[in-house]
Parts: sequence; structure tokens; C-alpha cells
Amino acid sequence: MRVGLLGAGRIGAFHAGVLAEHEDVETLMIGDVDAERAAAVAEEVGGQPGTIEEVVGLGLDAAVIAAATPAHAELINVCLDKGLPTFCEKPVALDYEETVAIVDRIESSGTVLQIGFQRRFDAGYREARRLIETGGLGTLYSIRLATHDPEPPPEDYIPQSGGIFRDLHIHDFDALRWLAGSEAEEVYAQGSAREFEVFGKYGDFDATAAMIRMIDGVLAVMTGGRQDPLGYDVRTEVFGSGDSISVGLDQRMPLRSVEPGVLPPEGPAYPGFLIRFEQAYRDELGHFLGLVQGRGENPCTARDSLEALRIAIAAEVSVTERRPVQLKEIE
Repeated sequence: MRVGLLGAGRIGAFHAGVLAEHEDVETLMIGDVDAERAAAVAEEVGGQPGTIEEVVGLGLDAAVIAAATPAHAELINVCLDKGLPTFCEKPVALDYEETVAIVDRIESSGTVLQIGFQRRFDAGYREARRLIETGGLGTLYSIRLATHDPEPPPEDYIPQSGGIFRDLHIHDFDALRWLAGSEAEEVYAQGSAREFEVFGKYGDFDATAAMIRMIDGVLAVMTGGRQDPLGYDVRTEVFGSGDSISVGLDQRMPLRSVEPGVLPPEGPAYPGFLIRFEQAYRDELGHFLGLVQGRGENPCTARDSLEALRIAIAAEVSVTERRPVQLKEIE
């Protein structure tokens, strides 16, 4: 396969290495708005560098979009114009109407667009979903989700991120829908800029909490933040009538007990998301390449991205208006 990678930043460079090593990829072309960055990554993995325009025009079999979030919608449309099966890191777009337009275009054309919700490929999350689907947990009562970055992003990232609910927590919202097997009905959220005033400068937060009621009555509680002194912390707990389970409760978890006699995790703690979800990232790209060749089904569609975005927007409205927000209001 001839695969084009659009974007050679942090996640793009990682994807470049994964794609270059994959047995189905014969030629990897790497494009970026920064020509030097594209050339450096291409040299490192044995790919061919170029501008984004050059790469898209070189007769690809598939495209992988790992550019900055504001560029996603434009690049998706460029790939759709070429009829290219496409993988894109979350989100489809930050803007709701723009996301809807792309979802409509994808669904009417039948073109492949797989969105990068890598938690769906993580072994722990997959086992949690299996237990829920097979009835191993009995009646599902509630889900607790927590995502905490080790360090806040640089200031220039904050205004283009879309805010913490659309950026960091979009993965929690997708995981919640996927695990619960239902859609959100109501969201009540709060946010604070507790330690890093720079977030408040852009109307964003470094600490968040939300309660989400699903249509079938399952309750979810979510917390998160932009700084954890111990490391990258992502956990999900699921409670049912027959069992209670946790994802992320391992020896690298950046959390310690203060109960007498309880030893801390062996460590070292996860330094970031690329280490914590390395295998999941590899597996999702492998699945995409198989999807392009007609194997399997798309597990992370554009509509999945839209539904997660609707929850994020509901959370933002809830914070602003200090009230619970029905998802039916986000249309």
C-alpha cells in the first residue's frame, strides 16, 4: 500500500514509525506544513517527504491525518475529494456544524473515515466492554472515568485545542458511549482554573467534573485535569450487580494509597499518553489498514466523533449556564 501521513508533529512522528514498520505499507509519504519537520521524520523512518499538497496528489491508497486539530476538517475534505480511505486523529472538527457536514458527506458517499479513539483498542477497555456485553457485570449501575495529564500543554496550544471538554475529555465521552452501549441523555458539568491561570485567560479549565445520565439510566461521573505531579493517569471503573472492575489499575498507575501497610505501585508511572496507549495506537492503525483492504468493520466512525462532541458541547453549556443540559438541546 501507498500511505500518506499528513502531519509530522508528536503524534504524527509516532504514527510514521508504526506505519513504516507495518507489513502492508510499501511506501510511506509524509507531508507537513513545516518542510524540515516532514523531512526529519521521513529520514528517521525511511519515508518520502513533501508538502501536504504533494503527498495527497501522489496516488495514495490511504491517508492518515495527524495534523493540528484546526486542520482536520480541511484535510478530511481534501482526502474525500480524492476518494481516499482516511484515518484521522480526533476530532473530526472543533465546530459542530462543520462536523455535521462531514458526517453527512461520509455517510452519503460510503467513504471510509476511521477516527482515532484509541481507547477502543486498548486491552483493558476491550475486556471491560466484553464483560459488559456478555453480562458478566450483571445490571450496569455506574461508570467512573478519570483523565489527568502529567503536565499542562504550552500556552499556544490552549486557544486552538477547543477547550478541555473537546480536547482531553472527548476520549472519556467516547469511551463512555462505547462501554455503556447507549447515548447520553443529560450532562451537568463544572470547571475551574485552580493552579494555572493561563487556562482562565482563554475561558478554559485545568480541573473538571461532570455527571452524565445515559438514556438507559446508567450514571457516569467524570473528573479530569491538566496536571498530575505523579504522571499520566487514565482510569475507568465500572460497577454492576454482578461484578466491579477497573481499567488502568496497574503497577504504573500514578496514584498511591495512604492506608497503613499498603505499598505504592511499583512504577515507573506513565509519562504520557503515547506510552500508556502505545499498543492501542499500533492496533488501531493496523485495523485501519485492514479496513482499507476490505477486512473488518469501522469501529470508530465520524458519527461516533459527532456524538462525543455533542456531550462535550453539552458540558460546556452546563458550565456556562450552571444547569443540567439535555443532549437533545445540542442539535
